[in-house]
Amino acid sequence: MRSATPTAGSPASRASGVTEARPPAVARVLERVTRTARDHDLFAPGDLVLVWVSGGADSICLLESLVRLRRLLRIRLAVFHLDHGLRSDSAADADYVRRRAAHHGLACHVVAAATRPQPGDSVERWAREERLRAGAEVAAATGAQRSALGHTMDDRAETVLLALVRGWGIDGLAGIEPVSGTTVRPLLDVRREETQALCRALHLRPRSDPSNADTGLLRNALRLQAIPALVNATGRDVTPTIARTAELLRADAALLDQLAQKQGAGIADVTDRAAALNAAALAALPEPLSSRVVRRALQQLDVAYSESSIAGIVDLATGRPGRRIELADGVIARRDRARVVIER
Repeated sequence: MRSATPTAGSPASRASGVTEARPPAVARVLERVTRTARDHDLFAPGDLVLVWVSGGADSICLLESLVRLRRLLRIRLAVFHLDHGLRSDSAADADYVRRRAAHHGLACHVVAAATRPQPGDSVERWAREERLRAGAEVAAATGAQRSALGHTMDDRAETVLLALVRGWGIDGLAGIEPVSGTTVRPLLDVRREETQALCRALHLRPRSDPSNADTGLLRNALRLQAIPALVNATGRDVTPTIARTAELLRADAALLDQLAQKQGAGIADVTDRAAALNAAALAALPEPLSSRVVRRALQQLDVAYSESSIAGIVDLATGRPGRRIELADGVIARRDRARVVIER
C-alpha cells in the first residue's frame, strides 16, 4: 500500500523534505540546484553533507534547498558554522544558525575561531583560512563525505574579475568550480538575488554582515562598483556572460591539466621529500604545460609556491647546470647535469 504523503509543515514533512505548493522563488532555486547536482555529480547516495552556514542569505538558501532535496538526492545533512568573533554580534549569527539547524532536526557544529588576525594581516584572508581549517576538522570528525558551500553565480563572476585584476591566469579566470575535491557548490547556477527571494518566500530573516559593504575590500569593490559600472556601460546583465566564460575556460584548464599529467608521468619523479624533473624534457614542453608539470610536482610535495617560483623552476630547466633558487619554507630548486631537483 502506498504510504500517506505528509502534510506541509508537519514534523514528518520537515524530516523527509516533502513540501506542498512551493512558492515560485523556492521552486526555481530547487530546480537549478537539482540540475547542478546531477550535471556535476556533486553527491553520491548516502553521502553525509556538511553544509557550511554563515547565516547570510546565500548559505541559508543552500541549507533550505538541500533540506528540501535530501530525499531526492539521497543525502544526509549536518551543519557547520564558524564564529569568527570579529563583531560584537557574531554570537547572534551562531544562534541563528543553530535555530535553523534545530528546526530541521540537523546536528549543528559551531566552532569558535582558534586564532586572531595579527597586525598587518589581511582579515579577509585570515577569516577564509580559519574557516577552511575549522571546516576540514569538523568534516573529518563527523565523517562527512562532502562539504557544501553557498557560492552563487555572482560569486563566480566576481572571482573571474578578481583573477583578471590580479593576473591569476587561466586557472583563476576559470573561477569557482562546482566540485573541488570534497567541496561542492550547489548554488553556482543561482543568482544572489534569487537566494534572497527564496528567503523572503520562506519568511526567513538571514543575518547581515556589515563588512560586505566595505569597498576597501577588492571583492566588495568589484561587486558594488565595477560590475554595476559594466552593466551601465553595456546595458546588459554581465554576470551570466562572465560566468559562462568561466565555464568555458574551466574546460580548457581541465584539458591542460590532463595533458600536463600525462606529460609529467615521464618527466617528474616525486618522493616524500624531493622531486626530480628531467630538464631537457621539461624545457621542450610549451610553457602552459611545463608550468603545470612543475605546479603538480610542488603540490605533490605539499610545498607553498607562487607563479614566480614556478617560472623560476622552468627557467632552471632551460639554463646551465649549477644554478639554484630558494623557494618558500626552506625548499630549494637546483639544476644538476640532467635534472631540476626540488628538495627540502
